[in-house]
Amino acid sequence: MKQLLYCVLALLFSPVLFASEMPLNMTEGVTEISGRIYSLHMVILYICCAIGIVVFGIMIYAMINHRKSKGAVAANFHESTKVEILWTVVPFIILIVMAIPATKTLIAMEDPSNADLTIKITGSQWKWHYSYFDQDIEFFSLLSTPREQIIGDETKGENYLLEVDKPLVLPINRKVRFLMTSEDVIHSWWVPAFAVKKDANPGFINEAWTRIDKPGTYRGQCAELCGKDHGFMPIVVEAVSEEDFDAWLITQQQQAQNAEAAAKAALSQTLTMDELMTKGEQIYLARCAACHQPNGAGLPGVFPSLIGSPIIKGPAQLHIDIVLNGKPGTAMQAFLNQLTATEIAAVVTYERNAWGNNSGDTVQASDVSSDTTTPATSVDSSPATPTTLPATLPATRPEVKQAIASETQADDQVAKELATAPLGDLAMNELITMGEKVYMANCAACHQAAGTGLPPAFPSLVGSPIVKGPIAAHLDIVINGKPGTAMQSFSAVLTPQQLAAVVTYERNAWGNDSGDAVQASDVDGHAK
Repeated sequence: MKQLLYCVLALLFSPVLFASEMPLNMTEGVTEISGRIYSLHMVILYICCAIGIVVFGIMIYAMINHRKSKGAVAANFHESTKVEILWTVVPFIILIVMAIPATKTLIAMEDPSNADLTIKITGSQWKWHYSYFDQDIEFFSLLSTPREQIIGDETKGENYLLEVDKPLVLPINRKVRFLMTSEDVIHSWWVPAFAVKKDANPGFINEAWTRIDKPGTYRGQCAELCGKDHGFMPIVVEAVSEEDFDAWLITQQQQAQNAEAAAKAALSQTLTMDELMTKGEQIYLARCAACHQPNGAGLPGVFPSLIGSPIIKGPAQLHIDIVLNGKPGTAMQAFLNQLTATEIAAVVTYERNAWGNNSGDTVQASDVSSDTTTPATSVDSSPATPTTLPATLPATRPEVKQAIASETQADDQVAKELATAPLGDLAMNELITMGEKVYMANCAACHQAAGTGLPPAFPSLVGSPIVKGPIAAHLDIVINGKPGTAMQSFSAVLTPQQLAAVVTYERNAWGNDSGDAVQASDVDGHAK
């Protein structure tokens, strides 16, 4: 019996004694914070194991020595004040012992002050964008695992789905502050070796920090389900010495200058169709195939097919424009700051001639540079004023910053004019046209472009009680939102004319066909 007891105790104590060596245990990491988290984890583990050993030890001892076959008779009692006090006080003390180091560690994890370097991390479907503050350096980091490995035509490499074309380079022994946000949906930047895992939310900035102790390559992934290619969004960090990092900064700045010069020179170059198609296919497979598929067929209802599409078959300038500026209210990103003029020209040429489109069009870098920055959705028959784009198209170029600032000022002026304009009545078709644009920009992300929503989080607007009910109630929920739900107030976001238009659109789109035409004057009196 004693041998059996010894075996049981050995089994109970073994996990405690060898937990730090187990391959399934938490890794210690390469930062001070990750080390503190690991130590805290081990202390809590030991406490839990000790509690388990005591509790199960008493149970096993009682079952062996107080079993019925040995003539044991169960005691008959109900309450014991001493026992109740004991099992209340002891867990309380244990929790306090665990809470003190845990609180200190959590406070340290959330303290990004006095950083030596600040980097903005922006997630988008499905890539990471890194911007080094005060260094004028930024780049996109994309998965570099060959497609042949992904589809199974080649043997998977050592770092399958955990390799990128441009890793984030950081210095050791310097405190690095991260500012994290997103361009579309919620992502999460996670590198286990740093003990950093922080959500990147659209419209918000989250902070985190790290100080790496030793050089090396550290890998992570997006840890938030962010769409169909969530598993193809790796993170690779190269930690280098401080001297190597300073040298890398100089190299990157020189490469940016060389790229700018090369892009300017490319404006005067004319590539052949074969050259454009070869380069365009490479760009398409790296940047566009995740959504529109390698064969251009897309995912109907989510990502449109490019085979014979109106954009592909239409004017080349509209095609260039939507690649440059994206399409608000959809998943189509703007590639203005992601690709050079030559790369955009090549991918547009490829799309217009691949998969049987065979337009015969060849787009050159000079065509992209002289394209208008007005979104394709707003192009009409009126003459447009062309704006020359910088050749390299990086967001940090002074020309681009000035252009963006000018456009922002113009947008602000238009907004002021809209807000102070007389609230005249619009025709039904004018309300529907304006309402559709407002809906796609502000509402489609939740309620979907087809109005079907994502029940139960975002209700369908097709035949819904709100849309079919009184106009006043519909206006009220759009203007003031609905507490306790994801429905926000749009009173400070949209003008009365826009509010009236989007309500009109919702009441007449997707087969609702109410015939109601809501005017800006109807909006007055509904804002709380």
